[in-house]
Parts: sequence; structure tokens; C-alpha cells
Amino acid sequence: MTDINTDPVLAHALARQPQLIKVLKALVSCPSVGADPAMAHGMEDARRIIETQLDAMGFENRRRLTPADGSGQPAVFAERLDAPGKPTILVYAHYDVQPSDPLEKWQTPPFEMVERDGRLYGRGISDDKAPMMIALDTLAAFVSVEGRLPLNVKLLIEGEEETGSPSLPGILETHRDLLAADAVLSADGARWRPDLLTLNVGSRGNAGFEVRVQTAGQDLHSGRYGGIVANPLHVLSTLIASLHDEQDHIAVPGFYDGVAELTEAEREKIAAVPFDEQAFFAAIMAQPVGEAGYSTLERLWMRPTVDINGMWGGYTGRGSKTVIPSEAFAKLTMRLVPGQDPQSAKQAVIDHLKSRLPAHATLEVYGDRGQGGAYAVPDAHPLLGAAVNALEQTTGQTPLKVRIGASLPLTDIVSRVLGLDTVMFSFALSDENFHAPNEFFRLSSISDGLAAWVQIMRQISEIAPADFAPYRRK
Repeated sequence: MTDINTDPVLAHALARQPQLIKVLKALVSCPSVGADPAMAHGMEDARRIIETQLDAMGFENRRRLTPADGSGQPAVFAERLDAPGKPTILVYAHYDVQPSDPLEKWQTPPFEMVERDGRLYGRGISDDKAPMMIALDTLAAFVSVEGRLPLNVKLLIEGEEETGSPSLPGILETHRDLLAADAVLSADGARWRPDLLTLNVGSRGNAGFEVRVQTAGQDLHSGRYGGIVANPLHVLSTLIASLHDEQDHIAVPGFYDGVAELTEAEREKIAAVPFDEQAFFAAIMAQPVGEAGYSTLERLWMRPTVDINGMWGGYTGRGSKTVIPSEAFAKLTMRLVPGQDPQSAKQAVIDHLKSRLPAHATLEVYGDRGQGGAYAVPDAHPLLGAAVNALEQTTGQTPLKVRIGASLPLTDIVSRVLGLDTVMFSFALSDENFHAPNEFFRLSSISDGLAAWVQIMRQISEIAPADFAPYRRK
């Protein structure tokens, strides 16, 4: 094992940080919002920047992957199989980002990277463009200094993660042989806290859809029709309110099917995690609420949710308009835990809404977001061991293994389709406003991430491929 303090690959990577930041600035300037067809140019620009980087790094067999029918946003693939007899790792990241709304709450333009107070600001910089560039620059440093990688690497850089990875199962099925590997190392996933060294070993699943409630064929004058025609905003509000009871339990028959109660051992382990609840909620100017009978971390990591991400309808402009709208809309998502089947949980919510719909209204369900189950990496997995060792080598601390309340669709999908486990090794932090205005990434995380990625590459190269065999599921 090369001494981290004298590692020439790390020295090279650290010296090239200005170049990394320059490429990152170009990537952030691409409005790669995969959910918005109007941003197709931004998606294409981001793909081209990434492909240029991979070509410069000497990666081979570069191509764009789609399902067999050619649908969806393509993923970028490339590989360097430099190390016969060494493990083959599929390194994952994504180039699509969340929409930047609400624009008025950004202090600087979302697609213009700005450095301020030791932070880089811009949409997608934390989720997932900076973590992706840390991984790519680490690989580039190995090639520049040693002329090769110390293991075999296949890259899969996806374009639909922020919309639930709907094309990913088809991509994996169609290109199963091309993507064959021993395990997956993800540059996505985010660390939990800046004050605590952690590794994410589990995530919740997710599912989602949109609904439209209609009560008339057109908007109506509230003086002529008020009180005699149903208001769809009232109907939708009542439906949404019925999803939870007064104790914040999810009041949807069948939704909890398969969910196991926490054991005393699990509760004790979670309770032992250092956590300042008062400071946590003060930082976001909120108060703790949630399902009765569970602590904040138990709710966040081990309990499912149903959330309304947006509701709208009627007149929302300035001033007044005395109208009864004809339709109202909402976006719903669920976070799911081990034991839940995503399709069954989603259908339970849809059935609940339909069962409560009054006769004077219609309900349309559309805009399926895709779905994925919860995931946990086996504790004895050799890639997880390499990640722990890499962080110990670079920080002098043993990371605490934690779960995250968010979802990484890849983990469940790649487990089901390719039979591979995934270790999340992102250097984003969960307080960096991803999915919100003023998203940022700490400059210090670039050097921290480069050191850890160099070290995990070296750690993996010392693992025998046979050690992964018990964890590869056909």
C-alpha cells in the first residue's frame, strides 16, 4: 500500500484541482434538468463535456446506453480494463440535476458556478457533479502518473437519477454483459453530516406519481356557481389530508405491508448515534414532527413516508380572481423501507385516494416517477471494507455506518437486475441544499474526496476477485 503522505497519484490529483474546478464550472453551466424537455440542450452539453473528459483519460469503448427501444435519456459508458486478475468495479454517477425553482430564492444564477466563503454554488454541484468529477479526476490521475488503473473500471454515468431512474432497469437488462462487474462504487449518495465521519450503508426506496381532480368542464364564476358546484381544490385537500391520521401514521390500508417493527437492538444502535436534535432542527428553522412512537432518526432511516411535493390549481397570480377552478393537481412521492414492495405501496395510495373520491369529482393518476426499493449493503461486503479502510487511512478515524432517508434508485435496481451490491462513496454533504435554492459544495471536500478515492482504488486492487463471489447474485 502506498503511503498516503507520499502518494504520487494523490499529489498529482491535488495539484490539478484548479483544472477540476474549471471543468466543474462548465458542467454546472449546463442546465441538465432531465425532467424538463426544454432543457434537452443542457443534457446534451453535459454529456459532451463528460465524453471529452473520458476520451482525454484514455477510456475505451465509450458509448451511450439506452434500453432496447432507445427511449429515455442515455447513460454514458466507458471502460479501462487495465488490470487482468484484479477486481472489476462499476463506478456510478449521474449528470442530470433537479429543476432550479424557485429562482427568486437563489442568491446567484443557478447555472453559473460562483465561489463564496469556501463554497462553490450552483445547481447540481453537490448532487452530483462535483462528486462525479472527484471520481473522474482520481482515475485520470492514476492514468497520468502510473499509465494505468490499479483495477478494472467501468463507468456508468446516468441521465435520469433525479426522475427515479425509469430507464435504468432497461439499460442494465439490455447491456448486462457490457456492465458485468464485481460490485458498484457510487459517487452519488451524500455523506450525512460535516461534523461526523460516516458511511451510508442503506437507503430508503421511493415511488411517486401525480394526480388531477376535476369537478367541472371549465373554470366557473364563484358568484354564479359558488355553493352549488364542487371546488376541486377542496376535494383534493380533503383527499390529501386523509393520507395521515392525527398521530402522523400513514392511514392508507395496506401501505405498511411488509414493514418490520424495529428491534430493540436496532433502536439501541440508532440511539447511540451522536445526534443533536435541537441543533439539527434549528439549522433548518423547523420543529420535529412525525410518526408517533419513533425518534427522529428512526423516522428518517427506518420508517416510510408519503409526502405532497406540490399542489396547485385555480388562480395564483397577483390580486384576486373570483373563480371556482375546474381542476386541481398534486405531486406525491413515497419513501419506502425494507420489506415494502414499491408497486404495492404505490397502488395502495392510489386505491386509497380513489376510495375517498366523492361522486361529483373524477381523479386521474399520471406522471409516474418510476420506483425503487430500499437497500442495505451487506456488512461484510469486501467493497464496504475497502471504503472503511480508505477513510481510516485518509482521516485517522473509523467511519460510523449510518443509513440515509433519501433514495438512490441505482442501489435497488442494480441489485435486482445485475445481482451486484453498491457502496456509496460520495463527498457531498447532506446540508448542501441539493434539491433546493443555493445548492453548494464545500471546496475542502474536493481534496478530502480525492485522497479517499485514491486510497479506495488502492484498497480494492488488493482484494481477490473471488472474495466478491459470495455477494454476486445471478
